[in-house]
This record gives sequence, C-alpha cells and structure tokens, in this order.
Amino acid sequence: MNSEEVARLQAADETVLRACLEAMKAAQTRDGPPDAALRMDRLTRLMVLLRDRADDFCAALDADFDGRARETSLMSDVMATFNTVKYARGRVRRWMKPERRDGVVPFNLFGARVDVQRMPKGVVGILGPWNVPLFTTLAPLAFALAAGNRAMLKPSEFVPRTSALLQSAVQDVFAADEVAVFTGDAAVAGAFSALPFDHLVFTGSTTTGIRVMRAAAENLVPVTLELGGKSPVIVGRSADVGLAAERIVTAKVMNGGQVCVSPDTVHVADELVEPFIVACEAVHRRLFPPAAGDAALTSVIDARHFARIRGYVDEIRSAGGRVVDCGGGLATSGRKLALHLVVDPPAGSRIAREEIFGPVLQVERYADIAAVIDRINAAPRPLALYYFGTDRAEERQVLERTLSGGVAINDVMLQVAAHDAPFGGVGASGMGVYHGREGFNEFCHPRTVYRSGWWDPRKALGLVPPYSKKLYGRLSKALRV
Repeated sequence: MNSEEVARLQAADETVLRACLEAMKAAQTRDGPPDAALRMDRLTRLMVLLRDRADDFCAALDADFDGRARETSLMSDVMATFNTVKYARGRVRRWMKPERRDGVVPFNLFGARVDVQRMPKGVVGILGPWNVPLFTTLAPLAFALAAGNRAMLKPSEFVPRTSALLQSAVQDVFAADEVAVFTGDAAVAGAFSALPFDHLVFTGSTTTGIRVMRAAAENLVPVTLELGGKSPVIVGRSADVGLAAERIVTAKVMNGGQVCVSPDTVHVADELVEPFIVACEAVHRRLFPPAAGDAALTSVIDARHFARIRGYVDEIRSAGGRVVDCGGGLATSGRKLALHLVVDPPAGSRIAREEIFGPVLQVERYADIAAVIDRINAAPRPLALYYFGTDRAEERQVLERTLSGGVAINDVMLQVAAHDAPFGGVGASGMGVYHGREGFNEFCHPRTVYRSGWWDPRKALGLVPPYSKKLYGRLSKALRV
C-alpha cells in the first residue's frame, strides 16, 4: 500500500479493513513464509519501538487513565512487553525447526520418515483491551510475528491517546502490509472481528468474547480468547498471614485492580480473617502513606466503571454489611479509590456475582477447605487461582480438584510473568494460549510431511489388490491388546 492508503487507515471502516487484510494476505502468498532473519528483524523493530517511545507511552497512558503513575506504565506495559518480545526473538530459530515424529510401520524400516513443519497461518487479527493496552496487544503480536505471520491490531477506544500513539509508532517501523493498527469505536471493533483472518485474538470480558467468537465463526476463524473471571485466592490455615496479605494487596492495587488475573475473592480460614484484615490495612498504609497523597494510585478508567465499583461497596454498606477502607485516612480525588475489603457479602449481591475489576477485594471466611473447593468448582472456570499455605497435602488437594487457567502458590500474578510457560484461560475464562513455545504454536499450522523411503513393501506383503484369502486372518491376528 502507498502513503495515501496508509493515511486512510486513520478512518477505519469495513472497506479499509478488508483492503488491508487482502493486501496482507496477498503479500504473505507472494513472499512465502519469512525466514528466521526477517522474523527476528520484525521483533527487533518492535523492541526498538517500545524502547524509543517508552516515555511517550507512559505519558499517553497517564492521560488516558487520568492518573496512572509512569512507573506502573513502564513496568506493566512497556517493560513487560519488551521482555516478552525479546524472549520470543531469542528462540525463533529453535522453534522454526521441523520436528521429527515416529514413522509409519513398516515403511519407516525402509527409509520413510515423518516430520511436522510449523507453518505461519497468514494474517492474525488482535483485539486489545484498555486495562494494560500495550502488553495485551503487543505480547500476542510478538508470538504471531515469531511464527511468521502478519498482523492487524485494533486497540481499545477507551485509551485513545495510547492507541493513536501506537498507530503512529507502528507506521514508522513496519510496512503497511506487515503490521497495521486501526483506531475507532465499538463499530470498528465489530467490523474487525468479522473479518476472515487466519487467526483472531481477543482479550476482554466474557460477554464480549462470546460476540467475538460468534463473529469469527461465520468465517471459521480460529480464536484465542483471554477473558477473566473472579480469580479466587485461598489462604490456608498453614499460611503466613502477613506474607499472604502483603502479596495479595500488592497485586490487587496494581493498576487499580484492573488486571484480568487480579485476585477477586479471598477465602480465609475463620480464625485468620481478622488478622488478615489488619495485615491488609497495614500493607496498604505502607504502600500508600496517607501523608503522601494519592499520586501513586491508578485511576479507574472511566466514570461508568467508577460508578460500578462504588456501587458494589455502597450496596453492601446500605444492607448493613461490613466494608473496610484500607486507605487509613488517605484522601483520594477524581476516579482514584483506596483498596476496600468487602467481608462476607450476601451471595445475591452484585459483588459476589460479578468480576470486580477494580480496587475492591471480596473476603470470605470458611471453616472447611473442601467447601471452598466445591464453591470454586460451582463457579465458571477462573483465569487464575492462588493458594497460600505450607500444607502440601492441602495444596495438592487444591491443585488436583480445581481447574483454572493458571496457578500461583504463595504468590499472586507472577505466573503470567513466566515467559517460558503458556498463558491462557479455560472454559469461561478463555481458550488458547500465548507465551512460551505454546504461544508460537498457537499461531502456526502444524503440517505433517511424509517422505517416502527407498522401498515400498506393500506389494511384497500382499497389502494391495488382489488380496489373498489369508490376508484377512493375518490382519485380524494383529489386533492384539
């Protein structure tokens, strides 16, 4: 595409989107699968983009959130993405090598062999969310590029400055038929999800994920969905309560709780509930001293979400339930909110039914760990599950009797930082993965290649017509268990 066509990407509509997709598919067909050098070059350009525009991205994110510390943006968006891209770049050559598989008996005895080639699917579409917009858009891009694909990105309209900056930065370092970014509202996202991509990635809510998957199904487009849910934490009786509170609160306040793997509901043994609450208050005061003000807090993204989160708290207070403000006198402004604990809310309350996705933590007391496991299993599969404790038998019980996208033991959210391990959901929390070798494989087609050997034994073994009268009996005898 020429410069005029690139400029028209600013006003994305279905026609422009389809034209870009067709141009990318034509380029992929014309050029064939890129070699390792080109894949690594594309990943290097992505790393340079992040490095050179880091300060600009931090400023844009601060403006889009109306209050987000540059340290938060640098760590969670810029550096986390940079390290993911660097990890993928360092393993491209190894991942690209064909895999030898067991041959076909008896043909393998005469030189026949089977290999699996990982072929790029073609053009990958990536729909990103607003909460950690660079990481959730560019981390899957890293594995799509490593796998030899081209990509079209649609970041969230809720972070317009960041999206516009990303569009500009990508146009500076990538050809329009390599990677393209489209901005726009929900209508653009809807048209984007309906395109006949070779693979589609969506990160966001389960409700929107259903719509995206339904649109993709019209073109039989395979999807990777990273959704979320009410990620539970279990604080066992053997847990170090102070350690559990420190790590849970530190993770929960990251990005104002607006993270898909943020702890949502903490199940605490009866006798540890009060010590846990006291420890949470102490940790929050240490992280955000009231005298220092609210500058380090991240704002809730917009007024609608802020009202939703305040509504959870107000509903419990109005019903006479227990709410603990961990701010300890911290004065907040705008859409910033200190961490609040909602203790034992009624099962029918909104906070007990919906993913919180904000600076509020649901705390539930329990007497029997088996009841907690049953409760987790009765709910939709979560994206993450966390266990605190030193009781190995109880830990094993939790791991064996539950199913979640990922797990962390005696910590929170660090399972996502494991570059060499897959990240993804299960059931209502998503499908498919990125990160690790599995992320590379997600964006490839595993193509089986059979190579014939130096002699074909079928005729000598009587396996071709006309069949002998004894063949059926010989074959039947081979059906041994």
